[in-house]
Amino acid sequence: MKSKASINSHPIHPMLVSFPIAFFTGTLLFDVLAIVQENDGYWQTGLYLEAAGIAAAVFAAVPGIIDYVATVPPKSSGKKRATRHALLNAGMLVLFILALVLRGDRLYMPFLIIGLELAGMVLLVFAGWMGGTLVYRNQIGVDPRYAGAGKWKEEFLQGDGPVIVAEENELGLNQMKLVHLKGQRIVIGKTEEGYVAFEDRCPHRGGSLAGGPLICGTVQCPWHGSQFNVKTGAVYAGPSKEGIRVFPLVEANGKIYLNYHQRD
Repeated sequence: MKSKASINSHPIHPMLVSFPIAFFTGTLLFDVLAIVQENDGYWQTGLYLEAAGIAAAVFAAVPGIIDYVATVPPKSSGKKRATRHALLNAGMLVLFILALVLRGDRLYMPFLIIGLELAGMVLLVFAGWMGGTLVYRNQIGVDPRYAGAGKWKEEFLQGDGPVIVAEENELGLNQMKLVHLKGQRIVIGKTEEGYVAFEDRCPHRGGSLAGGPLICGTVQCPWHGSQFNVKTGAVYAGPSKEGIRVFPLVEANGKIYLNYHQRD
């Protein structure tokens, strides 16, 4: 899923996370050196690095929160993983803030401070591991393009009754767009047989189908490879055991209409 906090399609959050990682690592190293060598200069350097790390972590969290809310597919395994990632990072930040508050003179509970920083580093490692999994496995912030896919398109629509979801010539063959309508994520695609609409959620783990390829009337989930018939919703290949929900479309006056009704 393409990041909502990006610059020229490059997600901002991964660009920024290296700074708190570097600052907090340096904090722990210089504080340990300060105790081992009884060097006040190292302790002061650790203080500056810790303050910089906290500021950098807060700054990096802003695009991360934006992606958590607007990019990670809801009701998915990726959302659960992103939640754990966020909680671990929050816990890590609290530990380093507490360590900074307790610093004062370097003789004031130095081993407690280093213990807090060490615990924070452990949380940072696990949070980073989950963050990497979100990118490489769940493709959060990744904009996968296949031949002829065109640019990423996403719209938020309002209204009751038939809603215009596309123009007749808006999409090329095998191109898709993601539409948000009444809290529902719906993919609009164009196949050899015309326009189709289907739910943007793989039943297996909740992956976004809008980020996968559409070829010959079949869409493939980018997370684990499940394939679905976009006209009937039938599952062609697992691991998903269930099909996807499809929606009827009406073409009139060069526009594509969808009359969406909430499922009972």
